Amino acid sequence: MKYLCLVYLEAEKLRAVDDAECMACGNGMRDRGVLVAAEALQPIETATTLRIRDGQRSITDGPFAETKEQLAGFYLIDAANLDEALELAAKIPPARVGSIEIRPVRQLEV
Repeated sequence: MKYLCLVYLEAEKLRAVDDAECMACGNGMRDRGVLVAAEALQPIETATTLRIRDGQRSITDGPFAETKEQLAGFYLIDAANLDEALELAAKIPPARVGSIEIRPVRQLEV
């Protein structure tokens, strides 16, 4: 089952973990065959939010909600179950200074 591990950090901690350590973590997961994708995101100030309401498009700068922590990146993993996903997420370096939200990917029913 696929799980999305969302990395959240406070703005001042975006560079608290060395990029090379995050890259090594992703490469290790890739070598184990459990990494589907991983990317770091630009700071929240670069975000654009799009909404469609009653057929009208609205675009605003910044995130949808004000929060102390911001989405800093993600790891999309393929794990046997939540226990394995938690084990893998615990090795994501920013977990030491921020938080990792683990969510199962929902298969669309078409």
